[in-house]
Order: sequence, then structure tokens, then C-alpha cells
Amino acid sequence: MRRFDDVRRVVVKIGTNVLTRNDTLDNEYIADIARQIAAVRTAGREVCLVSSGAIGLGARELGIPGRVQDVVLRQTCAAVGQPLLMQAYREVFRAAGITVGQVLVTREAFNDRNSYVRLRNAVERLLEIGVVPVFNENDCVATAEIGTAFGDNDQLSALVASKVDAGLLVLLSDVDAYYDVDPRHNSAARPVPEVTEVTGAMLESAGKAGSQRGTGGMRTKLKAVRIAADGGCRVVLAHGREPEVLPRILAGEVVGTVFTARRTLRNRSRWLLHSEPRGRILVDEGALRAIRRHNSLLLSGVVGVEGTFEQGDVITVNADAKLVTAFGSRELELLVGHHSSEIAAVLGHDDERRLVARPEEIVFFEDEP
Repeated sequence: MRRFDDVRRVVVKIGTNVLTRNDTLDNEYIADIARQIAAVRTAGREVCLVSSGAIGLGARELGIPGRVQDVVLRQTCAAVGQPLLMQAYREVFRAAGITVGQVLVTREAFNDRNSYVRLRNAVERLLEIGVVPVFNENDCVATAEIGTAFGDNDQLSALVASKVDAGLLVLLSDVDAYYDVDPRHNSAARPVPEVTEVTGAMLESAGKAGSQRGTGGMRTKLKAVRIAADGGCRVVLAHGREPEVLPRILAGEVVGTVFTARRTLRNRSRWLLHSEPRGRILVDEGALRAIRRHNSLLLSGVVGVEGTFEQGDVITVNADAKLVTAFGSRELELLVGHHSSEIAAVLGHDDERRLVARPEEIVFFEDEP
């Protein structure tokens, strides 16, 4: 038995291959999931839903076969598919006595602290009044080229779980568990009921995304687990077509694989860790040791600046950490090699800033593959 008695907020992510049959939306399945979510809510838990499927639905509506690779065409398919997806959700959830609300997001909404706080407040209010938020990436405007795309809804669901302080993320997929080796290539593969840490070796052996319509794969799911775990959120990976999968998981039944949480970071630290950096600064070993001991980063420790960024942006420090910088890149380029007492003289005006970042504005990476 697993214990989820303490979980009051759940994020459920449903993959494209689970939502569809023969490349079309399976309304009977969605109705069943709506019924399961209603049962979970009746038990006193809040639910957020992260849904794939918009691009695939749009592609089918437009008669486009196979996987859509072209960026503009993906945006077009998303524009057509999003209302179809939400109409299906509204109808089946209404029948279950639940109101749903569409929440379209881009990576930028999570990167910018003010936008993130507003988004979080809006979601909190939706949950407060009994609405189930249905998250999806705003594929019509988000592209990897301009840095606003999540890349897959596994990552999006983990970021949502982290940002709304969920206790559990359930990834409903077309695979029933995490296996010790790839079951597609090894008949001796065995499901792993519990994973305490996602290692670099696990990520390396997980392969890449697979299906024609979906963008996920086991590697993206393991990366999502890492994101969620930073917030103390456990993750269950299970087959979405398993009967009564959600109530059974929350009742503690051993379904799929559970990934336990690791370090629990403060909400602001989680936001910082998973925001896209605008640039990078290089610091000397002394400065790196100092900030590892939870001291402030002083100007005298900065030895180089890469990229263009503004005061208040998230940037990386060497390859070790992220921080919210008190100086823009142009200012830091001028100040490299100077002491904090020289700031006013170098910049040519009075300036009260003396630190590049305080300890609470710095978070270190864990080892990555």
C-alpha cells in the first residue's frame, strides 16, 4: 500500500495516445475520467488537469496525416484543435456536475515572476470556487525558436504541480509503469513499483519521444519527475486506460510506478530553478564557495558576463546555479574587476546596489546528466 492521505491537491496529466482512439478524441474515455475526477473531488481533494491533444485534433480536422513538424503548421493545428478539445471537456464535465476553465500558458508565464504570481493567484481562485482548471500550452503562439515553448506536456504538468504546491502528479500515459530496461526491446523487462531518485543513467537510457501525435516519451517523464520532486511532489506514472485508475492510486493501491520526492524547495526557489535564464555570469572559485555557504554574491567575484539581460532577470552562475541579478549585463560588463565601493564612480551616478544577489535569490542545480 502507498499512503496519499495527506494529498489535498492533485495534478493529472493525460497524454495524447490515451485521449484518442484511431486519431480521434475518445469522448467515452473523457467522460470516464471526468467521473473519476468527480469522485476524487468528492473525497475532498482539488484537481488540476493538464491535457495534450490539441495539435493532433487540429491536424485531423484539417486532414493532415502523420506528425506535424513545421512550427507554423503546428500553431495552425493548435488554433483549430484547442476549441474542439475544450468543448469535449466542457460537455463531459458538465454531465459530471463540474465546471472547467481553460488555462493556456506559455513558458514566459512561468519565467516572469510577476506573470507567474498572477497566474498562480488565478488558479487558486478557480480551485477555491470549485472549478477544475484545464491547462494546455498555448501552442498557437509558443515556439521553441523564441523560447516560449515547454516542449512537452509532461514538463508543463510538472511545472504546474510545482507552482500550485500539489502533493501528487499523476501522469496517465500509454505505458503502465517505469521499467528496469526498455520493454519494447527486452522481454525480460520488469516494472519498477517505486523509484527514489531519477539518475543521469536512467535519463540516458530512456530514449527519445516516440508517437506520431504526442511529443512525450519516457525521458520527458523522468525530467518531469525531477521538476515535481523539487517541490516535494510525488509522481505516479500509470496507464491511463487502467480501470478506475485515479481513485485506486489515491486509495494507495500499487498501480504503476511511484516516484518519491527529494529536496523540498521554497516556492520562490522552485520558480527560480525552473525559469529559463536570460544570460550567464562567470564567478571565481572564492565567490562560488561563498554562495554555496549561503552568502551573498559580491561584485568582486564576477569575472565574466555572457548574453544580454536586465536587472531582475534570471541568469545562471557558471554551470552551477541560477540567481536573480541586481544588475543588467551592460552594467556588469563595466563593473567586472571593480569593488562594490566603486559602483557609483564606474556607472556615473549614485547607486545603492552593493550585491549582485542575496542568498535567497540564488539556487543551486543538482547534478545533471
